[in-house]
Amino acid sequence: MSDGLTRRTFLCGAAAAGLGACSRGPEASKGPAAAGTAGTAGTLKTPRLLCELPASCNTPDGMCLMPDNSVIVSVPNFNDASAPPLLVRIAPDNKPGTFYAFPTPYPGLPKGADRIAPMGIARAPSGDLYLADNQFSPENKQKSRLWKLAVKDGAVVKMTPVATGFNIANGTAVHGGYVYITESTLEQVYNPTMKSAVMRFKLDEENVALKTPLAADPHIIATFESKKDQWPFGADGITFDSKGNLYVGLFSDGVMYKITFGPDGGVKSRDVFAQAPGTLISCDGMSCDLRTDILYMADCAGNAIQKIHPDGRIETLARNGDVPDVAAKKTGLLDEPSEALVRGDEIVVANMDWPFEGFVNKKPYRMPATISVIPIG
Repeated sequence: MSDGLTRRTFLCGAAAAGLGACSRGPEASKGPAAAGTAGTAGTLKTPRLLCELPASCNTPDGMCLMPDNSVIVSVPNFNDASAPPLLVRIAPDNKPGTFYAFPTPYPGLPKGADRIAPMGIARAPSGDLYLADNQFSPENKQKSRLWKLAVKDGAVVKMTPVATGFNIANGTAVHGGYVYITESTLEQVYNPTMKSAVMRFKLDEENVALKTPLAADPHIIATFESKKDQWPFGADGITFDSKGNLYVGLFSDGVMYKITFGPDGGVKSRDVFAQAPGTLISCDGMSCDLRTDILYMADCAGNAIQKIHPDGRIETLARNGDVPDVAAKKTGLLDEPSEALVRGDEIVVANMDWPFEGFVNKKPYRMPATISVIPIG
């Protein structure tokens, strides 16, 4: 293994910070009791390879869709930190190339938190991008960030901090003049549950210093409690439907929430929307098909893509076991999916391949990093 940040290192770092255990048996991945929703396998789709990412990429994570049908992929390169972080653009013809290489170390940032760690990424109507920068480690409490990347003529021309002081900045979504971001560990302790949150910022906000303790910050619009400490990450995947309802998945619990808003923009309700123990294991990056309001979610721990209907019913779209070798990986099999992105009549899937105890994916990461695709119809 290279000098990259392994998931075990990250997980045990979380444990050292009071977030939970760094090794628990797979029995902890059984979710809570179902709340009126059921999971079914249906007829599983077979993923195929969309593209292999360049050799500069070893850990893809988040994605967003551009108006020309290209896809921007965030690549923190956790598996091998000798490769700098970057953004990749997958063109409409599915050919990948570098979109933006982050200066490393990034000028002006404090030592120890000067390597950008790009995760969730979302596009604003202006064309600018909003990016979660996850700096969590036991030494870097409240050092994660949310950035605005100004884009002009198809290129990043400036990076501006929207807010600093997150613990684990994770998923992002843009809607109605705001950028929303999931904070996966709002309070760094299980007592006996762990809290996480969704935070909201106006698109023109810049250089916000979040409060300490973070739980007191007024940008929080909703909080959640996670009961499972095998993987100490709460709010993660985030997206909106066509009606303006917000959906947030709790990674460790495999539970999705639905948030509705009143006329004044305030939160009207926050309720469990979908869960299916034994089917939906974890909630990572997701997106909504606005034609049908069906959600597609990357079940990272379960090595699956889940299809969640507007009534909360969960159906597994694709699933496979641990990828046995590089040859099989190059066929496009799921390899720890971190994001499911709707692009027309297909789902584009980022395969993070960052091994974590208790996941279906158990083998050490292998190059190349891959992007899969699954038909919707």
